[in-house]
Amino acid sequence: MNPIQKITDRLARTSRKTRVVAAGAGVLALFALGATAVAPIAPDPADLPVKSVTEQLALPNLQAQISALQNDSQQFIHEERIRRGDSLGSVFTRLGIDDAQAQNFVRADKVAKRILTLKPGKRIQAETDENGLLLSLHATIDGKDAPSMITVTRKGDKFDVSEGAPQLERRIEMRSREISSSLYAATDSDADGGRMPDGVVNQIIEMFSNNIDFRSDLKRGDHFSVVYETFWQDGELVRTGRILAGEFVNRGTTYQSVWYEDPVSHQGGYYSLDGKSLKQGFLKSPVAYTRVSSGFSMRMHPVFGVWKQHTGIDLAAPMGTPIRAAGDGTVDFVGTQNGYGNIVVLKHWANYSTAYGHMSRFVSGLRKGEKVHQGDVIGYVGATGWATGPHLHYEFRVGGTAKDPNGMKVVAQAPLSSSELSRFKMAASDMSHRFSLLAPAGQAMAAR
Repeated sequence: MNPIQKITDRLARTSRKTRVVAAGAGVLALFALGATAVAPIAPDPADLPVKSVTEQLALPNLQAQISALQNDSQQFIHEERIRRGDSLGSVFTRLGIDDAQAQNFVRADKVAKRILTLKPGKRIQAETDENGLLLSLHATIDGKDAPSMITVTRKGDKFDVSEGAPQLERRIEMRSREISSSLYAATDSDADGGRMPDGVVNQIIEMFSNNIDFRSDLKRGDHFSVVYETFWQDGELVRTGRILAGEFVNRGTTYQSVWYEDPVSHQGGYYSLDGKSLKQGFLKSPVAYTRVSSGFSMRMHPVFGVWKQHTGIDLAAPMGTPIRAAGDGTVDFVGTQNGYGNIVVLKHWANYSTAYGHMSRFVSGLRKGEKVHQGDVIGYVGATGWATGPHLHYEFRVGGTAKDPNGMKVVAQAPLSSSELSRFKMAASDMSHRFSLLAPAGQAMAAR
């Protein structure tokens, strides 16, 4: 084979190999295309249609806002405490008040000038504008019976003043003390939140005086707990309220008392935890007398000179001495009756009644059917009717029959009704829990 023929054959074989490789590559390409055909291709976000929304927005009126800010007057609130030696001018200066008209008004107005009586330590609050003109002034003034809030307010170019009860915050406080020498020493102690108010001490004595002689019965180691009200204003104690519950352990015996108030009449009293009243049903004497001029017995009548049963006791007292209701009740009679002169008859619970004779006059407005409470003044000592001098003829009647008041056993106050007792037990349960929280560790708190 010549050289030219050899070259031709080699070229032919190379061409056949090329075709075989190309065919294999084509088959593989077909398989690859078949594989990709079974999975859908997600659309490109760039190819999605775009929706345009056009909204017309109003531009803010910046000029109006700037004008409003310029016209809006600034108000400032200041609070100060009165200092020793303060004058109205010095107080106003510290409060940021630059207002001669306001000073003149406070000095001249009958109500407003009571602000000048504020004692050192008392708060006073003022509201002024940016120029120091007074807009309002507030101060709580101590009164004879209760504090009052005096408010001076600007009304245009004048001032107005008002007086009313301050808004007080009521708090319930719990205190516990142990007797080391006396009751007052214990209450003056700085332990457990500081000394206790004198008003609370007096109520403790009143609550337990029927069972404890605080002059001779107290023993070192005795202890007591009280739950009582306090009333605050702006973080300052204004007054002490009522003791809501008390417990006194004296020589190993525990005495407990809970205040209960009728939700309708708002009259209340102290009761033991089982609902028995601790208040005696009747006063020992309804008048502050100087002597018993005649007792409950047979006697020679001072006017008619005959031997006769005296159905009450005569309590001599100066003309006009107040006469008080011996117990809670209703006026059954008010007027004049023969030898009794001016007389009031009160009907109490069960079958008890009391009579008060020879009065000079009755308390204003007293009428039949009116409810009275123990200690209320119902009239005044006189010498009307068959009397030889000013005194009170006092009768204690049971079922309409006169009995010797001094011979009667202690009568408890009217018991609670079933519905009242149910409400009382809820209050007593809460107070009993408070007592247990205040009790010294390991000591039983059961009432005896």
